[in-house]
Amino acid sequence: MVHRWCERSFHPCYGRPVASDRRILDAAADAFHEKGFHGVGVDELGLRAGLSGPSLYRHFSGKDEILATLLNEAMDELLSATVPVHDDPEQDLDRALRHHIAFALANRQLVTLYQRDARSLAEPWARAFSRRRGQYTRRWEELVARRFPELAPDAVAAVTQACLGTVFSVAAWPDRALAAPDLEDLIIGLLSRGIHGGADRSA
Repeated sequence: MVHRWCERSFHPCYGRPVASDRRILDAAADAFHEKGFHGVGVDELGLRAGLSGPSLYRHFSGKDEILATLLNEAMDELLSATVPVHDDPEQDLDRALRHHIAFALANRQLVTLYQRDARSLAEPWARAFSRRRGQYTRRWEELVARRFPELAPDAVAAVTQACLGTVFSVAAWPDRALAAPDLEDLIIGLLSRGIHGGADRSA
């Protein structure tokens, strides 16, 4: 099981609670990770979840909606962490980074799914998810700009992408790298030095 956030949330794309069978979502996350979105059919998803293919359609319209639900659940979690909660911009950026590192380490399969298969989203989910992804990037840029007000907008965008790229790269790290002691603090240290170095050069 790869999901470690809320069992129930309100899905902004469909306007209904995401309380559909967790077995389907978890089975789909595993299957998509192993074979890719296009390598798995609805019948296989049903079998993995212990359902017949037709039974799955009582929960979801098809595997497109399943993929959209998985990606939007992850986006719910990540977006929530971009909301400022501290008066100190440095503390707030550190908090957001730590949240994202912990999420990426705990949900490597889902991060891989996002990086590899988000482009496979069909309409109407693709357009809605693209808007949410844009909102997510803008919120991250606001966190960075709040911490480094001297940075120009293009430098803020570059620093943001460097941070997120490093954080989510852990999905592809080998096990020996993931076994490093105090891994979260190690990544935070690398990011902090990189961010400050980039900010100093751009200021």
